[in-house]
Amino acid sequence: MGRLAASILVGIGLVWCTAGIASAAGGFNQPGNILITDQFNNRVIEIDPTGKIVWQFGHGPGDTSANAMVGTNDAERVGTHTLMSGTGIPAGATPNCKKGCTDNRVVLVDQSGNIVWQYGQFQVTGFGPNQLNTPVQNTFLPSGNVLITDQGNQRIIEVRPTDNAIVWQYGQNGVAGNGPNQLSNPNAAELLANGHILISDENNNRAIEVTHTNPSSIIATFTAHGTASGMAFASRLANGNTLLTDSNNNRIVEVDSSDTPVWQYFTNTRAGSNPSPLPTRAVRLANGNTLISDQFNDQVIEISPSKVIVASFGTINDPGFSSKTAAEMNAPYSAYVIGDYTGITPPTGF
Repeated sequence: MGRLAASILVGIGLVWCTAGIASAAGGFNQPGNILITDQFNNRVIEIDPTGKIVWQFGHGPGDTSANAMVGTNDAERVGTHTLMSGTGIPAGATPNCKKGCTDNRVVLVDQSGNIVWQYGQFQVTGFGPNQLNTPVQNTFLPSGNVLITDQGNQRIIEVRPTDNAIVWQYGQNGVAGNGPNQLSNPNAAELLANGHILISDENNNRAIEVTHTNPSSIIATFTAHGTASGMAFASRLANGNTLLTDSNNNRIVEVDSSDTPVWQYFTNTRAGSNPSPLPTRAVRLANGNTLISDQFNDQVIEISPSKVIVASFGTINDPGFSSKTAAEMNAPYSAYVIGDYTGITPPTGF
């Protein structure tokens, strides 16, 4: 265990637990594996390129306890640890959560499923110290801090794990808006190479690039010339363009620095598709392909620049649960290739 993990252990009282963990010898944390948040199955799975599950955290759809992540929305590999967020499940989404089940935690777990750091409290909703409201995304920063998209609280916060202090924030607690320092249902935040933060401001139908300063200012806004609706995710590409997950339009769209679309892909035009699959994550891979979490098509798909599907996991528009493979999933929310983009974040110290 590296210096950051050790300092976390010394600095705060920890919650330890053993979750439902499955692993295959030699398969864990291999570059090219895919880390997926299988949202309504209450688990994070790591699969190899054939779709075989080589590691998972969570017992499956019936487990809504603190030993799982209820309604997992985001997960990234941090060394051999996994940082993940649990928002909970809305009423009626699954048979065992007819009235809804909350989670409201971001946790860091080791390979054995022990929680070594946590921010937020299980089934507690708020914006006080160590409280969250629907944390939909998390990013481990090079500083060792954690960037959390605290959607229900209308804010992005940067938390210092050694004492759980909030050291940076964009958005006003519980205030939805589109004015200065205001967000409406933010869905993601990423640290850019230039030091700025790229925020997916979902209900304002925009991605904004803000300075990582106190106070912050907006540097750029991306809306695909006003056509985006439901900005679920955004990331900056190596060519300087920005890749937007335009969820309500079931579209992935790449825009240039002037916000002009230069490439797009619609996920609801495939045979058997849900009319409104509401994709939630799209990341451009090093090979030039795009990995898409096509939420309510219950699939993760990889498409080529020419828009050909070269790999798919899950059964289209058919939610289900499989204990050993990704042949069935239920509303996968995020997917990252380990060793590529946010699938792993070096250096980590772990």
